[in-house]
Amino acid sequence: QVQVVESGGGLVQAGGSLRLSCAASGGTFSSYAMGWFRQAPGGKEREFVAGISRSGGSTYYLVSVKGRFAISKDNAKNTVYLQMNSLKPEDTAVYYCAARTRRTYISPDNVYTRVSEYDDWGQGTQVTVSS
Repeated sequence: QVQVVESGGGLVQAGGSLRLSCAASGGTFSSYAMGWFRQAPGGKEREFVAGISRSGGSTYYLVSVKGRFAISKDNAKNTVYLQMNSLKPEDTAVYYCAARTRRTYISPDNVYTRVSEYDDWGQGTQVTVSS
């Protein structure tokens, strides 16, 4: 089983930046599509934030973060990043990293946006944006 571990969360003022990291071990990282999701307080559902294809050549974002967040994948370090700029209080949530590790013969440029499309998840890292 692939181990997924997030880091980099914290408390930041509105307008600030954070970079989340996600290390995946126990498998072939270069063959995984990766995604970031978040879950806001108050029992809200986990929502897709950003995804990157297995090849690293395609990305996709939640509309409300497009232009502020950037996802990237470093296969040499088995790590995916989420650079978050111009943070807003509504970005406050627990952020989860997910790896799609199932073997399928689908285009390496596909990006996945649903919780059910990912197989291995991290424990989450808290991001709090104060106003």
